[in-house]
Amino acid sequence: MKGEAAATSGAVARGRARRGLVAATLAATLALAGCEGATEPEFEALTAEQIYALAERELEARPRQPNAARYFAEVERLYPYSEWAKRALIMQAFALHRRRAYEEARGAAQRFLDLYPGDEDAAYAAYLLAISYYDQIEDVGRDQGLTFQALQALRRVIEDYPDTEYARSAILKFDLAFDHLAAKEMEIGRYYLRRGHYAAAINRFRVVVEQFQTTTHTAEALHRLVESYLALGLTEEAQTAGAILGHNYRASPFYDDSYRLLTDRGLAPEARGTGWLAAIYRQVIRGEWL
Repeated sequence: MKGEAAATSGAVARGRARRGLVAATLAATLALAGCEGATEPEFEALTAEQIYALAERELEARPRQPNAARYFAEVERLYPYSEWAKRALIMQAFALHRRRAYEEARGAAQRFLDLYPGDEDAAYAAYLLAISYYDQIEDVGRDQGLTFQALQALRRVIEDYPDTEYARSAILKFDLAFDHLAAKEMEIGRYYLRRGHYAAAINRFRVVVEQFQTTTHTAEALHRLVESYLALGLTEEAQTAGAILGHNYRASPFYDDSYRLLTDRGLAPEARGTGWLAAIYRQVIRGEWL
């Protein structure tokens, strides 16, 4: 284009005029969109680049409003399979997530992954999909279905795009979501324990010890097992839970509480019996379970 523009002064003039017209059209469109209550832009009269620029401006000015996502969608609609459409699709997912339209954001991100699985932005699309679940995780009192979905999606980012910045962020969020599930088990276990449903409480605390041992809740789960087993008169299991707690979390206040509960009954925190806790204790001693 530069060579053609340099060929004649007439070509230069025409090129400048054309560029000025495009800039003026876009400026007028942006100004129109910036007015409250203004009519919808005539997208068919704009280029893909102009619509994309309009969407970017909307995203910056009103990130919680639906215009940006709709404008990015117009690029995809009017200029399908173009480079601008690809860029607009990932930005549409971002804009939808930013205004907390999580289900729609997941749909746009998944569509990007389906259409452009090998693109350099595929990792970001997978990450957007994952955090659209993660950002919906409710407090521990609610159903944790979304937490499981977040864990699955975050794991895909970690495994499929291990060398990206998104994988590093996904690892941190995965650990937090994992801890969230353990907290849910603890909440239910405490509920049963307070009401004297010791067998049901033990089942919940066992899940934490066996499946969520890397979380922050394991020490308390072991202590609650000591409480529950002592309440049932199952002293060997209580002693073994106390032994595991002392082996891994001796500095924890939960160990101090368990130690007092055991010694007040003339018991010591030591491995006894052949149950599931005794098997875990043997693994701890061999260094296979931490």
